[in-house]
Amino acid sequence: MESKKQQMSKPIIEVDGLTVRFGNEIALSGVSFSVESGEVVAIVGPNGSGKTTLVRAILNLVPFSGTILINGKRVSEALERMGYVPQRFHFDLTVPLTVQEFLKLPFPHLSERRFSRALLEVDMKGAEDRMLGTLSGGELQRVLIARSLVSNPTLLFLDEPTSAVDLVGTKGFYEIVSHLRKVHGTTVILISHEIHMVYQFADRIICLNRNLICYGKPEESITKEVLEKLYGKDMRFQPHKH
Repeated sequence: MESKKQQMSKPIIEVDGLTVRFGNEIALSGVSFSVESGEVVAIVGPNGSGKTTLVRAILNLVPFSGTILINGKRVSEALERMGYVPQRFHFDLTVPLTVQEFLKLPFPHLSERRFSRALLEVDMKGAEDRMLGTLSGGELQRVLIARSLVSNPTLLFLDEPTSAVDLVGTKGFYEIVSHLRKVHGTTVILISHEIHMVYQFADRIICLNRNLICYGKPEESITKEVLEKLYGKDMRFQPHKH
């Protein structure tokens, strides 16, 4: 029988031999890695490399072969403590819905305090009565993250959360991610095209181009050779000091 310490040290995500096919097209081939609890892990790669497909497979939203375990369980048994913010949110922004009403839609019986706390976490406290359609792209993304936090997830997936914001806003998002990890112990898996920000804020990085190019600490994994495999020989990257 395993000791309590051994059980606590188990990875929160275990992926082994993950392969995803859409018809005759192989979207992911033989991907294997594990994620420790409380880590911020970034997924990077060119368009069409399988980044979103990887997240959707972990969330059990696409068929796959191989093994995916969340806290040692099948994905279907672990969905309750998982949050997901997609890259694109399809919603009619002309609908007269406030931020507070939007947050409450999936959680009608929760207390007002839960919603206020979630907005505070993403620096949107005070926006409760604003109409959803009046928010900027970055503000809407923050509200979507707040909505995912209402259920207190232990595992949060973010699909390019900074795609609609400027550089200052991008840094703010990564600071929110760091806060969730440090204060709440939330494990965050995020898809990003911001290599410089990933280098500063992620604990580990998954480099994808349909198969696993690299997985490890950013300062060890983001090399000239890896970037060429991901983006071609014209890619240039100068890591920031931090």
